[in-house]
Amino acid sequence: MSESVSEAGTRAAAEPAYEPAAPAPLNIPRTPTGDAGVDALLERLADAGHLATDGHTEVYEDVHRGLRDALTALDARPGPPVPDRHPTAAPR
Repeated sequence: MSESVSEAGTRAAAEPAYEPAAPAPLNIPRTPTGDAGVDALLERLADAGHLATDGHTEVYEDVHRGLRDALTALDARPGPPVPDRHPTAAPR
């Protein structure tokens, strides 16, 4: 029961070609963080819903880079001043 080459070609021609769905918004809710920079990055994720799948990587990498930079900036902020003497030591 083997198919001939012409029968296989006719069957393949009758099957519709695969066509990916058009980009569509993902509609994933994002809760504001209160930090304008972080919130803008999270809103940027909505851009992925308007792109073909191969465009998602650029958006995700951009958002990841921005979030990483925001976290790094938190480490770079100066903390409270360091006392120059022990708090229980008598003044000189």
